[in-house]
Amino acid sequence: MSNTIGNIFRLTTYGESHGAAVGGIVDGFPAGVKIDVDFIQSELDRRRPGQSAITTARAEGDKVEILSGVYEGVSTGTPIAFEVRNTNQHSSDYEEMKNLYRPSHADYTYQTKYGVRDHRGGGRSSARETISRVVGGALAKLALREKGICIAAYTSQVGSLKLDTDYKKYDLSKIESNIVRCPDSEMAEKMIELIKEVKNEGDTIGGTITCVIKGTPVGLGEPAFGKLHAQLGAAILSINACKGFEYGMGFDGVCGRGSQMNDSFISENGKISTKTNHSGGIQGGISNGEDIYFRAAFKPIPTLLFEQNTVNKAGENAIIKARGRHDPCVLPRAVPIVEAMAAMVILDAMLMDRCAKI
Repeated sequence: MSNTIGNIFRLTTYGESHGAAVGGIVDGFPAGVKIDVDFIQSELDRRRPGQSAITTARAEGDKVEILSGVYEGVSTGTPIAFEVRNTNQHSSDYEEMKNLYRPSHADYTYQTKYGVRDHRGGGRSSARETISRVVGGALAKLALREKGICIAAYTSQVGSLKLDTDYKKYDLSKIESNIVRCPDSEMAEKMIELIKEVKNEGDTIGGTITCVIKGTPVGLGEPAFGKLHAQLGAAILSINACKGFEYGMGFDGVCGRGSQMNDSFISENGKISTKTNHSGGIQGGISNGEDIYFRAAFKPIPTLLFEQNTVNKAGENAIIKARGRHDPCVLPRAVPIVEAMAAMVILDAMLMDRCAKI
């Protein structure tokens, strides 16, 4: 169960960082959707390692192969299976860590829970598992595109460098114009320099990703335990290194009063909308037709290229110094992952809503 997300649209992922491959099976995908494999590959290219000077140097092509569920470029309604082979593992980089627990990694918890763990690159806990999520999300995006729904995420904060929280102040078409995926070119340069500085020190840094979903219809989500924002939160918080989620005004909203935070309804040409959107496009757990926007906080990844205190499997104090190729900042490569998770949640909610109205 822990390897599957979704109710009707379901993605089940498999594979480890240093295994033969990672992949997945998508079930419940609508029939008749045009499947653009080049688009799916372009989404993977946004996530892949080795794409710039501020990402890990691991050189993986991450080429996806669709194994089933597509005929003559169209989805058939049957399970869509896909696979991406691992081709550039350096498992020897992790040999010294076989009996050590890396600080703030999943090593200790995995070992305690399962009694065994794959120490090579973190195994199943590695962010390489998110390849499958990006493919599943790309498929969901293709289906959502036919309904006029667009999802865009961007780096909005690195360390103390922070954009204004109002996404409408930025041209989201410029997200891919720089390697940090920030729509403000001036701030992007500052973010890149900070990441390079941190990388040269062998350290890491975190930040925030903002995501905007446009074109969502009214009525997605459930009023109690299936609230749309709760589904989005669960999906986003399942991403490696994600430590926080807020939608709409989020925590900033506690500083205002109800008279300032309420979104007044207006009617123009027979269409109901809201004058403001502090609610983030979701009210009572159900989408109201306005833009859905949220922010996700990502911690500095815990792999540091200098000595740290830890313990070994025998419970003895020890010193660890990581080797290998790692991201100094996860944000640029996490942007397409955030979009993918959001896309799968929205498509699943749309399919659920269709069932509710039968």
